[in-house]
Amino acid sequence: MYYIDRSVICYLFFVCAKIRRIGGEEMNYDKEMNMNNVEFGDMPPQAFLLGLLSAFDNRYQAAADVFFGEITWKQFFAIICINLCKEAPTINELSDIMGSSHQNVKQILLKLEKKGFISMLPDEKDKRKQRIIVTDAARTFLEENDNNGLRSAHIIGRIFHGVSDKDLMTTIATIMKMERNLSEL
Repeated sequence: MYYIDRSVICYLFFVCAKIRRIGGEEMNYDKEMNMNNVEFGDMPPQAFLLGLLSAFDNRYQAAADVFFGEITWKQFFAIICINLCKEAPTINELSDIMGSSHQNVKQILLKLEKKGFISMLPDEKDKRKQRIIVTDAARTFLEENDNNGLRSAHIIGRIFHGVSDKDLMTTIATIMKMERNLSEL
């Protein structure tokens, strides 16, 4: 598991950056970000992107926390990740999928368990492990509050409005390369 100290990203993000050449085009970060109280100076695009991703993550999490009200974005994300697994995951498996520490995921799961949205059951082969399953209460909550994913799909569509499929695929490929590189640190 790997972590980047957010203070380093914040430092890189806010150090400076006025104009940078990207793909032969000039990009004025100050103008593009529409932030009058920040001066980006000559920040390299890599540092700017890391800061931008971190800031976007914070803003997205705050907006998503409001979306459901009863559960947080991280709790909803945990449910999504559990549902993506071919079999009920262990806490360690879920931690790897979510990109978070065992302790953080355990805290998220305890809150979901208290709400009745997940159950943690002993593994049949290794009783030391716990398998996580999503309950009917969580499914009912999501059906009632997300209209079977239609509200989420609408919001996701709004977030990606104006982003071409080509740009989206390039972004995914870039972040996957960054993820692989990060795992090798």
